[in-house]
Amino acid sequence: MFPVERAASDIPTNPSDFMNMLRYSAVVAVLVAGAFLLGAYRGQQRTVNPGDGRRILHYVDPMNPAHTSDKPGLAPCGMKMEPVYADELDGSSSVAGQPQMPGTVKVSPHKQQLIGVRVAPVERRSLEHTLRLLGRVALDETRSYRVTAAVDGWITKALPFTAGSRVKQNELLATCYGPELFTTAQSLLYALTSKDRGRAADYVTVLPGATNRIFSYDLAVQLYIETLRGLGMGQKQIDDLLRTRTVSRNLDITAPADGFVVERNISEGQRFTRGTDLFRIADLSRVWILADVFENEAQLVKPGLDVRVCLPHQNRVFPGRISENLPQFDPVSRTLKLRVELANPDFVLQPEMFVDLELPVRLSDAIVIPADAIVQSGLQRQVFVERAAGIFEPRPLVTGLQLGDQVEVREGLTAGDRLVISGNFLLDSESRMRLAAAGMQTTPAIDPVCGMTVDEQNARAAGRVSDHAGKAYFFCADSCRQKFEANPGKFIEARAAPVLAGAPAAAGPKSAAIDPVCGMTVDEHEARAAGRVLVHAGKVYFFCADSCKRRFEANPRPRLGGAVEHPGDM
Repeated sequence: MFPVERAASDIPTNPSDFMNMLRYSAVVAVLVAGAFLLGAYRGQQRTVNPGDGRRILHYVDPMNPAHTSDKPGLAPCGMKMEPVYADELDGSSSVAGQPQMPGTVKVSPHKQQLIGVRVAPVERRSLEHTLRLLGRVALDETRSYRVTAAVDGWITKALPFTAGSRVKQNELLATCYGPELFTTAQSLLYALTSKDRGRAADYVTVLPGATNRIFSYDLAVQLYIETLRGLGMGQKQIDDLLRTRTVSRNLDITAPADGFVVERNISEGQRFTRGTDLFRIADLSRVWILADVFENEAQLVKPGLDVRVCLPHQNRVFPGRISENLPQFDPVSRTLKLRVELANPDFVLQPEMFVDLELPVRLSDAIVIPADAIVQSGLQRQVFVERAAGIFEPRPLVTGLQLGDQVEVREGLTAGDRLVISGNFLLDSESRMRLAAAGMQTTPAIDPVCGMTVDEQNARAAGRVSDHAGKAYFFCADSCRQKFEANPGKFIEARAAPVLAGAPAAAGPKSAAIDPVCGMTVDEHEARAAGRVLVHAGKVYFFCADSCKRRFEANPRPRLGGAVEHPGDM
């Protein structure tokens, strides 16, 4: 570094000049500091009062809506504090003459495009769905035959029919010998011989009892034939015995029907006892399909419905029909056993094979919405309805059946409502932040008497709840609850009347005011009678519930700007 040389003429030598220089430097420093402070103040003013004219009440932590601040900055989580505007919390703005519900979100068209909000009208239509199940091919129990030994004996000859062999009705499978069979066959021949002798006698010389004697021989022959049939002898072998009058020592074991050998339990020389299963034959010209149906879908399955049975890898479809089912759920899988009966041409469907079942289901007309439009929060289900351009209101639902991606709505929507079907999760997060900032702990309910929004948790704590027809109704005040309990049908029918977006609202109560806390419309006469009125800064405020009045008394400042004040005297 080299020292900087200054000219002697640049250094003031007069004390007065030196003081003037100090004064000039001080003035410049003050001007620079003032300009800096003015710029910071203008920047803060632009943050607090944006150019669109919306007034900021306070700032809220986006991760913890309960944490608020009067000034912008960083939240404890490190994120930027979000502003809460007055027109987003109060009820001053209305749609179709009705105040906005707490949790209502206002989104500009630009932001709607960014977050992918899509809206579609709600329709009433029939719910159509194809129920797809996995089925398993099983034998038809009515076409499964067991060849069982009726006497004790042993196998004298076994033909080469094994499991899987296809046989025809009355085809010989094996032969066996049984002493009881041989004795009964000899008795039959003796009865036949006695009968023939009785018929050959001269009826003129015989006693009158001869006719009865011949009839007794016929009865004996028939009895022995039935006995041989019961011991397992086939009709063909019985006919041969009657024709040839020769007793065979072996009994033919034949197939009782066309089908396939499923089981073979014999070998030559094998002894067996009465009741032993020798063969099992299955007719596969018709089969069963067994499937499991879950509890929520069991009510859709009725006997007699047509079903499509599909082979997944052969591109073949077979028509079937649901048969009678046992009305009992499996205790392990919690499913209902479903049975489908169908023809099996060319024996394509083989036992234990897996197939796909398609059951077309069509229900009566109802309000049907996409499942993606519903936001699930514990036991509460809600959707977002566009009340006006850019204004989205949360609305609780009572849903019914869900088939695939379609859900039946029983309460909460009417045909013509404009429903948010995409981007609703971002709207839900914004709505929850608004509810938390407004002091709402749970999803609000609607008072069926006055139509005000009620916090369910606060209403339960205050005992302002009533059960009717298995449903809980919440009220903003005891007077509303008493009116409802006196005539519940009147208010339920009134609430069930559809209110379409953009339609003129029904005439409200006389001398109505706006609750500065929740933004609901309040009847001044009822509020005065219940003591829910307060004077602040020379103006009168009316409240829908005592909880709103207490919140206002605790901190009236943040709520005054957005409140619709009703001036007047007490």
